[in-house]
Amino acid sequence: MADRSPQAAPFRVLCVCLGNICRSPMAEGVLIARAQAAGQCLTVDSAGTSDWHLGDPPDPRAIAAAAARRIDIAGQRARQVGPADFLDFDLILAMDNRNLAKLEGLRPAEATARLRLAHPAGIEVPDPYSGGAEGFETVLDLLETVAESVLAEASGR
Repeated sequence: MADRSPQAAPFRVLCVCLGNICRSPMAEGVLIARAQAAGQCLTVDSAGTSDWHLGDPPDPRAIAAAAARRIDIAGQRARQVGPADFLDFDLILAMDNRNLAKLEGLRPAEATARLRLAHPAGIEVPDPYSGGAEGFETVLDLLETVAESVLAEASGR
């Protein structure tokens, strides 16, 4: 998690994809790295809408692509999003419309978290799982834009 300053409550962000082994762990890593570099107080986690990979580390290709940008995601473990996440986070970012719809269906009535697509332009972050290494690079490029928008939102709250 990003640095927690005792002066300010951290802005809490949850990144969500399907299996929590590619896109959302990379998003978590990029957000933490960018928040630390900017000196911003951010708490970041990631989860999946499915339970297919519970407890698994990120995909080795995701780990390698992130590491090439000096972002370490190797210690993350997949988990499934749950009802408490809608209360524990300020912002929940869905990587694509399918996961956004799933999250909207899971959202409890008392939810306080804002829910939206991760990319500020409404672009879906594609799942690189079935492709080659270049897909992971494309995802990381998109996640840099996501991080910029989240940091701007966090600083403006």
